[in-house]
Amino acid sequence: MAEMSVELVAVERRLWSGQASFVVAQTTEGEIGILPSHEPMLGQMVEGGVVKVTTTAGDTVTAAVHGGFLSVTAERVSVLAESAELGEEVDVEAARAALTDDDEVERERATAKLRAAGQSV
Repeated sequence: MAEMSVELVAVERRLWSGQASFVVAQTTEGEIGILPSHEPMLGQMVEGGVVKVTTTAGDTVTAAVHGGFLSVTAERVSVLAESAELGEEVDVEAARAALTDDDEVERERATAKLRAAGQSV
């Protein structure tokens, strides 16, 4: 099975790194799926997006990602986010409460957090 190295990094910490067979990310140009040996590219992440990584073990790592960049080479994918949170770390109650916030950016972030946590919005 073909694989690639993946890093999911936010300003404050590294969220996840390891070997993967597939990555899905939301960029300003649209949603993109990345397989090993993908053409090199650089993309700008959307505010309030979700990144899904399928590991070589078959597990899925999901994160809410807010801004930043995606760098792709044939062997590596790096997601460099302004801020990010793994789906398993999301405070679902706080995210649901933030859906009523007056600030549109906060509502987008809350929506992404809930999607990353596997919740319906």
